[in-house]
Amino acid sequence: MRYNASSVLIPADYLLVGLVVGLRILIPLLIPWFPLPAVLAALVIDTIDQTLFQWLTPFDLAGYQGYDKALDVYYLSMAYISTLRNWTNLFAFDVGRFLFYFRLLGVLLFEINGWRPLLLIFPNTFEYFFIWYEGVRLLWDPRRLSNRAVLAAAALIWIVIKLPQETWIHIARLDVTDLLKTRIFAVDLATPWGEALLGAPLTAAGLLVAVAGLLLLFLAWMQRALPPPEHPPAWRGADYRETISPDQLRRARELWARRVFDRDLVEKTALVAFLCVIFAQILPGSRGYGWEVAAVVAPVIAANTMVSHSLARLGIGWRSVYRELLTMSLINFLLAVGIILIGGGPGSPLYWSYTLLFALLLTLVVTLFDRFQEVHLARFPRVPL
Repeated sequence: MRYNASSVLIPADYLLVGLVVGLRILIPLLIPWFPLPAVLAALVIDTIDQTLFQWLTPFDLAGYQGYDKALDVYYLSMAYISTLRNWTNLFAFDVGRFLFYFRLLGVLLFEINGWRPLLLIFPNTFEYFFIWYEGVRLLWDPRRLSNRAVLAAAALIWIVIKLPQETWIHIARLDVTDLLKTRIFAVDLATPWGEALLGAPLTAAGLLVAVAGLLLLFLAWMQRALPPPEHPPAWRGADYRETISPDQLRRARELWARRVFDRDLVEKTALVAFLCVIFAQILPGSRGYGWEVAAVVAPVIAANTMVSHSLARLGIGWRSVYRELLTMSLINFLLAVGIILIGGGPGSPLYWSYTLLFALLLTLVVTLFDRFQEVHLARFPRVPL
């Protein structure tokens, strides 16, 4: 984001931007442990951050779309990785995995060629499917969901919600806040929201009452239509220790550690490569670096995996996920730097900053993927434990 030189910037402007961006980075890290509250918080911040910047700062938001897409991909990746830890319905997990990678492929293709209908062909169904599943898990046991119910939910979200939404945003290129300004509050798009609301207080109050009324009606309908809750609200992630014994988890870890080159390594490599290329296409000044970084992803992830599996075979585990993240971040950055120096890569500060970013992204994805994959394999073993 650049700032408008005609406006005066104050420390509070930078503080607000730093706070919002920090929340968009930190809140997704809570999704594995508090899936529904964290993903809803991430969704709310994603929805209102542009409005906050427009209302409260003089920044020019010309670069907003790139920043927004990059953080969207990041938070959806955290949501997908959390399904390894929390989802107890294997069919729903498989559907969610397909929806996630389907969208990731669409975003990658769009960022490469810029053809907007790709975002309609590859809609972000995974986001609402994740919220639906966690909404079910909040009060009911998702293991009771039939395959037909899971497919019906995915199809309903895809066809009824996401296709119209993607058409509205990416094909018609319409913006809800712009329509509210021009049609409801009858002001120019350049008018600050604070001025628009203060200029039509009755309209603002009426709109708020209407939204609240619709929400209450929807909640009342849900209360009548849904079966009685089976347990108190489960705001935290699934406690796998209640359904998976320490012995099952140990044996799953042993089986996982036996092989380095397996489909999990392929998935990790593909996921990180996708993210690196997408981020490189989105972040300012980084275009062209993504493919170079992706080229070193496979050996770095293979090295990470060999270290993790070797430690597991020796019976050594990490006491803290935070200590593991810090240690592996340092190792991966040094590996990336070594590979760049050996290859004679460019030495610009921007290039090195993106190398650090991609090394941290790789570490975060691989560390959490490996840690939660053990739980997933204990819950759904590929071979008898």
